[in-house]
Amino acid sequence: MVKHQCDICIVGNGAVGKAAALGLAQAGLRVILLGMTATAAAATPDSWDTRVYALNHVARSLLSSIKVWDALDAARVAAVDGMSIKGGTDRNTGSLAFDAYSARVDALAWIIEDRNLNQALDAALKFASNLRVINGRVQSMQIDAAAATVQLESGEAISAALIIGADGAQSWVRSQCGIGIDYRSYKQRGVVANFSCERPHHGIAHQWFTETEGIVALLPLPGQRVSLVWSAPEALALTLLEEPLSQLAARLSHLAGDELGELQPLQPEQVQAFPLSLLKPHALVAPRVALIGDAGHVVHPLAGHGMNLGFGDVAALIQVLAERGAHRDCGDEHLLARYARSRKEEILLMQMTTDGLERLFGFDFGPARLLRNMGLNLLDKIPVLKRQLMAHALGRTTE
Repeated sequence: MVKHQCDICIVGNGAVGKAAALGLAQAGLRVILLGMTATAAAATPDSWDTRVYALNHVARSLLSSIKVWDALDAARVAAVDGMSIKGGTDRNTGSLAFDAYSARVDALAWIIEDRNLNQALDAALKFASNLRVINGRVQSMQIDAAAATVQLESGEAISAALIIGADGAQSWVRSQCGIGIDYRSYKQRGVVANFSCERPHHGIAHQWFTETEGIVALLPLPGQRVSLVWSAPEALALTLLEEPLSQLAARLSHLAGDELGELQPLQPEQVQAFPLSLLKPHALVAPRVALIGDAGHVVHPLAGHGMNLGFGDVAALIQVLAERGAHRDCGDEHLLARYARSRKEEILLMQMTTDGLERLFGFDFGPARLLRNMGLNLLDKIPVLKRQLMAHALGRTTE
């Protein structure tokens, strides 16, 4: 039996797991990144991914520190210069607006395609020291006082001081640790597609909280293009998937009105959907195990912060391990407890915020709609509260 030795074994090779592997290896730790071989989706050079991320300043800082940000294809990255949020679809609805100038930053966020992000991460992995990538399927995991060992179906084994679960919402690592979860389905699907728009979007991300049709967001892509993320009730989501994409474009053109003009599907036409849920594991750590990304939390995508939370996990874990001192190994229980404490507040706040907003705007009742719209209009006129909201979205504290 071949047995590999390392300081840290990361199970899961999505963007969050790759970023963790790069950051920890650059910190001088011996890292093994374990994941299944992925088959890249066929794509033409001028096609656009339907899956995009709105990365905030924490995510950008992390990606810059691991030398990935500058490796992105900058021509396919769009800066979000402002946000327009509306509490309904009629002209008299409540509204709230943010802009980068008021926040004293160069951008509120950056819209990045999944393919662009992962290609840059993969390129960095090829040249990383202290890092080995192993493709294989996990079979079992044993934990003792000295180490954690992962057994693969191939017969190989990996022994590490720390196992990091970066293997998504259905985390195998989490289940092996016996960490329970609280789960709630939103009975919605996130419908995603890309469109060209008749008028320039000026870097503005638009979001509508509709009364009965869920939450619609149009995010800026480079040029006169936008990316749709529609958190739609399941029945409506099935309709949107079954109807011609031109019909979906017509729905969005009516919603966006004069702001974006007529929308047309980008070629080749693509539309996808994924189920939306809230997932709260009962713990972020276990003996010699830490969870990051969707393995540790899944939130509603209305604020676009799922990936940002994952990158925040990575940044926090790198900092904790970098400050551990020579006498502690990476799986020390006090270090893991420190990591869990450092992430507790931000994760809880994002869970409460996204879940609370989904419940509030999902409640279709006349007086409630009136109060929501009044609240948005009032908030838009209180600079102190707006600055606090912007600071939280950017991933930094207020001054």
